[in-house]
Amino acid sequence: MHTRTLGQGLEVSAVGLGAMGMSQSYGPNPGGRDDMVRVLRSAVDLGVTFFDTAEVYGPYVNEELVGEALEPVRDEVVVATKFGWRIEDGRSVGLDSRPEQVRAVAEASLRRLRTDVIDLFYQHRVDPDVPIEDVAGTVGELVAEGKVRCFGLSEASARTIRAAHAVFPVTAVQSEYSLWTRDPEAEVLPTLAELGIGFVPFSPLGKGFLTGTVDAATAFTDGDIRSTIPRFTAENRDANRALVEHVTALAAHRGATPGQVALAWLLAQHPWVVPIPGTRRTSRIAENAAATAVALSADELADLDGLARRVGVQGDRYNPVHMGYVNR
Repeated sequence: MHTRTLGQGLEVSAVGLGAMGMSQSYGPNPGGRDDMVRVLRSAVDLGVTFFDTAEVYGPYVNEELVGEALEPVRDEVVVATKFGWRIEDGRSVGLDSRPEQVRAVAEASLRRLRTDVIDLFYQHRVDPDVPIEDVAGTVGELVAEGKVRCFGLSEASARTIRAAHAVFPVTAVQSEYSLWTRDPEAEVLPTLAELGIGFVPFSPLGKGFLTGTVDAATAFTDGDIRSTIPRFTAENRDANRALVEHVTALAAHRGATPGQVALAWLLAQHPWVVPIPGTRRTSRIAENAAATAVALSADELADLDGLARRVGVQGDRYNPVHMGYVNR
């Protein structure tokens, strides 16, 4: 596995692993907790050193899972987690990035992750009721205290990124980015390039759609978040089929999988881009890691660059409530 460097010198594997789906959002997990511990440890064996979780995943149980799995190799990996939601009775009920809340989350996350330092601490969504300068200052204090190494933001606008970075250096920004979600390109990516901040695309495989394994006939199980997302209605999946068929054809020509082509395109955008595809299977981790060996030609990259514009993408990437939390 190649490595890449996010802002402030944080070195990670070129492809990371998003752990959310091991605990929520994609229906019941048939493997169970012990199996997920094995999968997480297998990722380390395959060269993955960058793991992403959050207190709200579960809530709490995903951090506990990651903490248990990675405790034996803690010094070999980089663990990112997140704050910013108000959680009541086991569910998120809004945003909360007040300084006292940020500190409370840090302490609780440290315990669940079985560690004495959080490598990368993201604000999960920008809280309009708390100045970003106060958030950055609080995380800066946690860094000075040795409880956090690096500060990150998720789904933040270029303006917010600049304001936060002016108070305390931002190491990475995390947002959805893939062949069919191109929102960060207009303002966020140029800002990160200017400021020397890394970028961590989540859902880089389009919540499975870009792997070619989801179509209009796919039936989502209870608890699968895709059943609530406009882009994943049967009608929109059918309308978006042309995009994944194009990727699949290119993959066949290159002797790769569609998912590997989608990840290779992301990796080619900038040397400080580190996607974090999620999965519950070791075979998929191996497949995703191998995307680092897929070298797309200039013509192939140019073709993929314009794909979404040519064929169109139907449906929002979140429901209206969650779209309201994006890019503040």
